[in-house]
Amino acid sequence: MYHAIVERKVRHVFARLSAGDFQPMLDTLAPRFVYRFEGESAIGGLRTSHESMRLWWERMYRLFPGLRLEVKDVVVGGGPWHLRIFTRIDFVKPMPDGTPYVNVVMQRMVMRWGRITEVHTLEDTQRCARLLAWQAGQGKAEAVAAPISDVEWPLAGPFLRVA
Repeated sequence: MYHAIVERKVRHVFARLSAGDFQPMLDTLAPRFVYRFEGESAIGGLRTSHESMRLWWERMYRLFPGLRLEVKDVVVGGGPWHLRIFTRIDFVKPMPDGTPYVNVVMQRMVMRWGRITEVHTLEDTQRCARLLAWQAGQGKAEAVAAPISDVEWPLAGPFLRVA
């Protein structure tokens, strides 16, 4: 029963995000959390504060007007002290010619006692990079801006930074 309630809540939060309202998502975050979005792009990065998440969502809506997050699957496992949530989502943005840009997003979240403490998001970063480069070519400079991160990003290590 608890898993079904969490799944409904997850679907509701993504529906609100698709409607342009990121506040329900911010409200689910614990006071201490880590939100990691892979890729060295304007939407990549590592965030640990509600303020950096707010700035990130504002950027998302500027870069991807009309964004829809279509939830395809939600899997919930574990107890309320360490719940794991996995989602598969189609990230859809209408293009100027009417065709949709679509990218598949996979996400792993950890929830402890009703609050999200970890989010790790993966998508086709090459497809995203091509879209952002196209947007930059259309005059949208923010498409090639540095990630919004409140800790070092990308993380240090072999092959983790573009030379």
